[in-house]
Amino acid sequence: MGTPAQCGVVSTAVLYGSLALFTSILHNVFLLYYVETFVSIYKIDKVSFWVGETVFLIWNSLNDPLFGWLSDRSFLSSPQSGSPITTPEVVLKRLKALSTNGPLFALSFLAFWVAWARPGLQFLLCLCLYDGFLTMVDLHHSALLADLAVSATDRTRLNFHCSVFSALGSFSVFLSYSFWDKEDFYSFRLFCMTLAAFSILGFFLVSRLLRERFQKEVLLRQDEAQTLKELSVGHAPLTHPEKPVTIKQYLKQLSKHRNFMWFVSMNLVQVFHCHFNSNFFPLFLEHLLSDNISASTGSILLGISYIAPHLNNLYFLTLCQRYGVYLVIRWLFMLKLGLSVVMLLAGADHIYLLCIFIASNRVFTEGTCKLLKLVISDLVDEDFVVNRRQQATSALLFGMVALLTKPGQTFAPLIGTWLLCVYTGYDIFEREPVKDSLVSVPDVAAGSGTPPLRLGCFYMLVFVPITCALLQLAAWSRFTLHGRKLQGIKTLRQGAQHGNLIDVKAI
Repeated sequence: MGTPAQCGVVSTAVLYGSLALFTSILHNVFLLYYVETFVSIYKIDKVSFWVGETVFLIWNSLNDPLFGWLSDRSFLSSPQSGSPITTPEVVLKRLKALSTNGPLFALSFLAFWVAWARPGLQFLLCLCLYDGFLTMVDLHHSALLADLAVSATDRTRLNFHCSVFSALGSFSVFLSYSFWDKEDFYSFRLFCMTLAAFSILGFFLVSRLLRERFQKEVLLRQDEAQTLKELSVGHAPLTHPEKPVTIKQYLKQLSKHRNFMWFVSMNLVQVFHCHFNSNFFPLFLEHLLSDNISASTGSILLGISYIAPHLNNLYFLTLCQRYGVYLVIRWLFMLKLGLSVVMLLAGADHIYLLCIFIASNRVFTEGTCKLLKLVISDLVDEDFVVNRRQQATSALLFGMVALLTKPGQTFAPLIGTWLLCVYTGYDIFEREPVKDSLVSVPDVAAGSGTPPLRLGCFYMLVFVPITCALLQLAAWSRFTLHGRKLQGIKTLRQGAQHGNLIDVKAI
């Protein structure tokens, strides 16, 4: 039996991690089925699909920095009067946002699975609504990682619990494969309604529990501040109030942040690759493996590809504690490149090797994504120290990262469908081969060659990760926030905010 303080830290970390469960059970299903639903069931036309994705690209990029700025603009300068905002108050503000936007996010998820408007209009509205609420949830949940702790150990512990609950949330993918039927959509709709109801209830209860806990911390800090204020009557203030930082000044500061720029260059490619794998995983299963594996094996492979990244991340986090996040991410890029080259040399006819590669490609790619929040939290520390901020602008920096990297989420289905058409002559909208394709149609009846669609899918499967890995290794080699420099930044931030941080061990 632990002390109350020890019980508190476990409880707080578990509650923080559980918020990832209520997001992941919905988002994994969305990523896997939204394109197929509108193309195969609602029969959206090609023009409406591209228009919807283009508008979504713009909205998807702008809403993160917009919501981040609205959330954190008051932290960009010293207060004009009164006491500076404390970290518990920042945490409480983020939890209030999660308690409101979490249930709305779950409701927006349901709008995809019932035809209530013309396919093109519904596609556009659903994507924008869903991404808006997802952005609010993800921004504030991610920002809490940087607000709750500074040390690598504490942040790793919080991320550990997120990985555990995200892994549990991935079981929705296992279940979804059993309910998914393009001919009879009713069962899948009921399945999605059940997931959404669970998510709404979870967001409401967990955010309420966390708010009650931090409300006590805020009241304690306010009492301390009032006491100090009474003791300092008649004394001159130690600092002069500063003018608020404008968005133009903030962007100028960010443009000079070299590590930030190299990170977003790498992460743009990572976001593209993650969503490319999610959007086209069912296609690869269907055209590369369906003739050689059973439906149950496909279901297991699909589920593993969603659950394993979270479980694998638990091991990656232990490596991060030993070697640092920078080296672990670099090793994962090299591993992705090596596996892809081996698969290319082996060819498309090695079925078991193909199964392992399809699953491992997604596992290691998603595993890398899970570690990037730790890097962004380190960038929050560097921004705080370099620009001498009064309070770390966690949500705003997460939002600016998304501004420059989330376009990869929209580029993934657009570039993927284009590559599919170029390589195979297969148009998912028309369901008919086009004449100008890179893969010629062989005489299958005569036994010569491989069907072009299968071969084209194989080329997509291996060349996309090879290209992504090369680009990422080039960008990541220029990133310098690791080792001694990172430790120096953390020491400076902890010193600057001494007494104003929440020690998760003491909660």
